[in-house]
Amino acid sequence: MSDCLIIFLYFMKWIKAVLLPQAFLGQALLLTLATAGFAGEKKEQSDRNNVLTKKEIRQGWVLLFDGKTTNGWHNYLKEGISGWKAVNGELITEGKNGDIVTDTEVGNFELTIDWKIREKGNSGIFYYIVEDPQNKRMYESGPEFQIIDNKNYPQKLTPNQVTGSASDVLPPSGDLTKPIGEWNATRIIVKNGKAEHWLNGTKILSYDLDSASWQEAVKNSKFAALNYAKTRKGKIGLQDHGDFVAYRNIKLRRLD
Repeated sequence: MSDCLIIFLYFMKWIKAVLLPQAFLGQALLLTLATAGFAGEKKEQSDRNNVLTKKEIRQGWVLLFDGKTTNGWHNYLKEGISGWKAVNGELITEGKNGDIVTDTEVGNFELTIDWKIREKGNSGIFYYIVEDPQNKRMYESGPEFQIIDNKNYPQKLTPNQVTGSASDVLPPSGDLTKPIGEWNATRIIVKNGKAEHWLNGTKILSYDLDSASWQEAVKNSKFAALNYAKTRKGKIGLQDHGDFVAYRNIKLRRLD
């Protein structure tokens, strides 16, 4: 065997024994760092849900859902809560578990809440709920921010029945819902009878609970004969209309 061939063979063994393992080690290290970075980013994103920032705390915001339990809520006209669950940082019902309300009441307030539904889904966010046996159903006493699948719901919807409406009373200015299955952000502000509905960063409806126009709209709705929207204090409610719905980041600030 020639000296050149021997030198070449030794050179190849050195590459195999030294350089290649280091290259693979470097790739493995990069992959590990990238994976750790992704996991950290994912954890950081997850941590942003159902928590208050320092600024929100200073502004007086409180969490109505801690992301882990159903504490602070109960089924309407019942003690405790059943059917609704805290799953992966979401307050969910699969349907047919009844409506739920907060344990405490609120007057002037600002509420922010994220939600998502499935195809043909229906739910709603209520306020000023009066939990009284005379009001057999939650919707009989408090206005509702309607949540519904505008495009695929099996029944034809009127303008005052679509997402963002004051359900069956007043319509929103437009459809700003995200595709089914994606999260939507709702904001409801009520102060001294004046209410605002916001969806995904845009105000889509405003009304005055003490105005003649609101009273006339109620008379023309299914709530005309009920004890509806008569108080300026009550509980926050989430509706189980028989369909899946998920909520998270439920934050409230009292404006009294």
